[in-house]
Amino acid sequence: MKQLEEILDAKHVKNQFDSWDLTINGIAIDSRQVKKDFMFVAYKGTTLDGHQYILKAIEQGAKVIVLENQDYISDNAYYILVDDARNLASEIACNYYDNASEELNVIGITGTNGKTTTASLLYKLFSKLGFKCGLLSTIENRIGDRVIPAELTTPDALSLQRMFREMVSENVTHVFMEVSSHALHQGRVKHIDFDVAVFTNITRDHLDYHNTFLEYINAKRILFNELKKSAHALVNIDDINGKVMVQNSKANVVTYALRKPADFKSKVIANDIKGLHLMIQDHEVFLKLVGHFNAYNALAVYGVASILGIESLETLTALSALVAIEGRMDIVLSQKKNITGIIDYSHTPDALEKALTTIKELNTQKGRIITVVGCGGDRDKGKRPLMAKVACKWSDVIVLTSDNPRNEIPSDIIDDMMEGVSEEKENNVLRIEERKEGIKMAVFMSRPGDIILIAGKGHEKYQEVGGQKFPFNDKEIFSALIMH
Repeated sequence: MKQLEEILDAKHVKNQFDSWDLTINGIAIDSRQVKKDFMFVAYKGTTLDGHQYILKAIEQGAKVIVLENQDYISDNAYYILVDDARNLASEIACNYYDNASEELNVIGITGTNGKTTTASLLYKLFSKLGFKCGLLSTIENRIGDRVIPAELTTPDALSLQRMFREMVSENVTHVFMEVSSHALHQGRVKHIDFDVAVFTNITRDHLDYHNTFLEYINAKRILFNELKKSAHALVNIDDINGKVMVQNSKANVVTYALRKPADFKSKVIANDIKGLHLMIQDHEVFLKLVGHFNAYNALAVYGVASILGIESLETLTALSALVAIEGRMDIVLSQKKNITGIIDYSHTPDALEKALTTIKELNTQKGRIITVVGCGGDRDKGKRPLMAKVACKWSDVIVLTSDNPRNEIPSDIIDDMMEGVSEEKENNVLRIEERKEGIKMAVFMSRPGDIILIAGKGHEKYQEVGGQKFPFNDKEIFSALIMH
């Protein structure tokens, strides 16, 4: 409960307003979450316009409406007209929840690939070291051991600030969170007090939203541009855009790399199906993670722990006990059929190539690589032929299928992917629209020693078709098939 004057600065208000002594019991951007004496913040989003739900919010008990479109102002509530309600929502929420992130160690991870693994490993590592931690990720949100289902990679500004306050009240000390380009562009994380920000890498993704790769890069840079002087920016300097990310940052820049000179260095000694043997700084360590990309993720985790004052051997001992994150190079072995299944979230050309080149290294039995892959509907169409091209380059057999077709026709998506298939590879490609049937075909045609990569959905437990989500789990489906 707060007075209106405590949570909203008068400088943002464009209309005549003088009722600053109103008591506000909560804030919402979803009319369904409004309760008595709430503030409802309405703005035009990418798919919905919050202004259309103002009357519903008032029916639910909203006392004050913050909005951008004066055409919706009437005399049935207190209305506050502003220029940018979406960005202002972050400031309002921060004020309402007393800037809770200042009382926490907040570590944000951004980049195209590796965000989920890095954030989740950090959460597991620091929890293992005895800290009570929070996690905000694509897979799930956690406050200590309590799991809160995740709907977005980075929640909306109000949810973030509310969860930070809950974390403080439950004695959480460290929060590890993925920071998406959408969240940065939309100002969802603008009023979060980050202590460490990590840049993993950047390759083509989300161009349906950002339009150009440069816009995508600039969205990621926002995280580092807004860091305070006392914060640390931990950057993968092997990535060509590593230096670009921090060129305008006031924070203390710290680098990590496998190939270039850096503050934190790692070298891959061995990489097989059992895990990674690394040299991190001057210490050897064996990790239950596979692939060179996980060497980067592990090094980022080590770097964050070092920045936060954890002793090297303590970090590496704990890190060596951790296992792969669900849906990230998630290995399922079938001793009965002698085939290996790998479930991976790789849904960009770069991530798919990293997964497949890793599998090539792990393929000691010299079996065939069978890749089951699709592309999401209502998303960047330009990456579809690129995904198929990568799959063809590194696979012996390719099954093009559905991912989350959403509101598109699956066959149209596969048609777009087929544009990346060369004539000499056409005979290696099967088109099977039903994803379950695609996975079934991959298992049916497999021979002893083969490796099947099921790419694109990873941890997801649903498939989105025609605007609805239906239960669907790649790992469960594959596991059931290899039992027969």
